[in-house]
Amino acid sequence: MKVSNVALGASSLGGVFHSLKEETGIKAVHTAVDNGINLIDVSPYYGHYKAEQVLGKALKEIERNRYYLSTKVGRYGKDGKNTWDYSGERARQSVYESMERLNIDHIDLINVHDIEFADLEQVINETLPALVALREEGVVSHVGITNLTLRHFKYVIDHVPAGTVESVLSFCHYTLNDDALADYLDYFEERGIGVINASPYSMGLLTQRGAPDWHPAPAALQRLARKAVDFCNNRGVEIEKLAMQFSCANERIASTLFSTTNPDNVLKTIAYANEPMDEELVAEVKKILEPGYRDTWVNS
Repeated sequence: MKVSNVALGASSLGGVFHSLKEETGIKAVHTAVDNGINLIDVSPYYGHYKAEQVLGKALKEIERNRYYLSTKVGRYGKDGKNTWDYSGERARQSVYESMERLNIDHIDLINVHDIEFADLEQVINETLPALVALREEGVVSHVGITNLTLRHFKYVIDHVPAGTVESVLSFCHYTLNDDALADYLDYFEERGIGVINASPYSMGLLTQRGAPDWHPAPAALQRLARKAVDFCNNRGVEIEKLAMQFSCANERIASTLFSTTNPDNVLKTIAYANEPMDEELVAEVKKILEPGYRDTWVNS
């Protein structure tokens, strides 16, 4: 897949970060595709199926050859409670359910979602083989895995046949405060595995609004992020601009995902990614964040 350097994450369409007006979210999807974004990523888990449902309404009005669609299996939800099921049977069923919600008859990229929650042996021996079978049947084109814990990528890839995993989606590990993903790029390139970077704003840490209450980052890191935001404001630059530019600057990363339901933010983010980065300002901000550099957290 030849993907745009910026991709649209549809988690916000599920009201994951804040409530949304459905029609505005649909317009945001149209705006993204109309302005050169050709990769859209979603999951049944986002909003417990709501994101896929809303995205499906948006995709009805877009020609299928104008975008690649990425969705996932393994994480779900019901009655406001999160659920997990990485069985091969559920993975196969989930793919067909997603296609129905999304109003499509083919998935370009299917991922095992957040494998840090799974028994990795089950992912290796059951989930991935089920998705590979769907790839062989032509139901999906490509198979990937997503995860917060970087070392899990290597473990799974090392224990499945070559070519099983074609892409990885890593989040919060190529940002101003944490670029640990860079340590794995040689490994992925040697195996022909494409890399998608998600959460350039560290799930809200590197934003004007600040981290949501549920954010799992350590308090010390959240304080450093706030300090960096204030520093950028004093310099007349939104930290979102700097964060997006930094995450998009590495040409070894195929695409960087961001999520919004605001059409204006879509246009703003695309503009950020295409403007030259202020290297000096990046260095100053990274110095502020240095005490918490590569501090990570347990996903929840």
